[in-house]
Amino acid sequence: MVDYSKIYIDGQWVEPQGSETLEVINPATEEACATISLGNAEDVDRAVAAARRAFESYSQTTREERVALLGKIVEVYKRRMEEVAAAITTEMGAPAGLAMKAQAPAGLAHFAIAQKVLENYAFEEDLGTTLVVKEPVGVCAMITPWNWPMNQLTCKVAPALATGCTMVLKPSEVAPLSAMLLAEILDEAGVPKGVFNLVNGDGPTVGTALSSHPDIDMISFTGSTGAGRDVAKRAADNIKRVCLELGGKSANILLDDVDFQKAVAGGVIGCANNTGQSCNAPTRMLVPQSRMDEAAAIAQATAEKIRVGEPTDPQTQVGPLASKAQWDKVQSLIQKGIDEGAKLAAGGPGRPEGLERGYYVRPTVFTHVDNNMTIAREEIFGPVLCIIGYEDEDHAVQIANDTVYGLSGYVSSGDLDRARRVARRMRTGMVHLNGALPDYNAPFGGYKQSGNGREWGHHGFEDYLELKSIFGYTPREKK
Repeated sequence: MVDYSKIYIDGQWVEPQGSETLEVINPATEEACATISLGNAEDVDRAVAAARRAFESYSQTTREERVALLGKIVEVYKRRMEEVAAAITTEMGAPAGLAMKAQAPAGLAHFAIAQKVLENYAFEEDLGTTLVVKEPVGVCAMITPWNWPMNQLTCKVAPALATGCTMVLKPSEVAPLSAMLLAEILDEAGVPKGVFNLVNGDGPTVGTALSSHPDIDMISFTGSTGAGRDVAKRAADNIKRVCLELGGKSANILLDDVDFQKAVAGGVIGCANNTGQSCNAPTRMLVPQSRMDEAAAIAQATAEKIRVGEPTDPQTQVGPLASKAQWDKVQSLIQKGIDEGAKLAAGGPGRPEGLERGYYVRPTVFTHVDNNMTIAREEIFGPVLCIIGYEDEDHAVQIANDTVYGLSGYVSSGDLDRARRVARRMRTGMVHLNGALPDYNAPFGGYKQSGNGREWGHHGFEDYLELKSIFGYTPREKK
């Protein structure tokens, strides 16, 4: 069992002030795979002080120096990619193939793109006699979740490093192993002491201390909408900048001219990917009401073929949920769907046959779902698909937008122009057309209660920069 009893502050692995520890549970075995120390408010104070000291010098580094640093991080990360993937599989149950092909490479992509963007990023704008400059926002707090751990860590750390900010990170205590590896990678790459600091801990202790800390200039949080609301309230007293990437209940509109077999099957697989633990998952499939039974048959057949199993098995498509708390929540919502009258086409409560140990769930499909049902309103965060019928295109858009969330959306059509028109009507921060994959160069984020701010690519730099207008920078020419 791995012992991560120290935290990373001011360029060193140090003992935390508190004595409390936590076992990290492998969700496939329900056994401890590591032990971490839980930091406290005093540890946060130490980390913030280190970041504040480092900001004075790091904020003044040149573009070229930061480009070189990001390049070194990319180099070290590539060498340790397999370790990162293995850690993700162990801590949150991602199938080994997904961890190696998507989860771990996401971290590398964010560093590589940040390096490329930084090379030509415009930090100054000449308005004649006035110069507008973009400067690092300051000391940043980062609170990250367990579902795509390295992706969420690096899409915050990379732009912060690129723009000249310093930071204190609190990773999820459910999945902290990849964060500890990231600290090792950054240390080996030569990130100056105090620029990056890591304090493990829980939300009520370390998370609260960070979000309310008077010496934190900006906080970037990814997690549930409820937790994000609490972070914003605590940050309000200090008027610090708050960037939130929160939950979703994304609609997947299948228009009546689409290849139904392909689109329905793809939607089921997309919902179950990462065991349904993605905030942008296509969890509400909207189909023509007249084709509900056809969609149900395809979805059932597809769901029943999904291979659920031990995440290290190369044949596994869906691993366990990340924790017992998550398993309990998903089971409760599946039962809620049954109780409220949705038709169960596949899956249901309990573990898949033959998997008596581990936080495994049955890929579940509900059909004939009303958009007012609990399973259509709440983010389940498991491989649970709701299929909802619509009467016409306008009705589909209305249902899609009838949610407090607005993170992502999906539209499939045999006519790309038609899909484009529908996409423009959806009140979401992102829309995937005909199965298009995410683009790490494009902004990631949502509308409404899915959050504010944007991550990824050059848009991800903006949250870490302040605007300053310098009037009279260029003297007015005398006539």
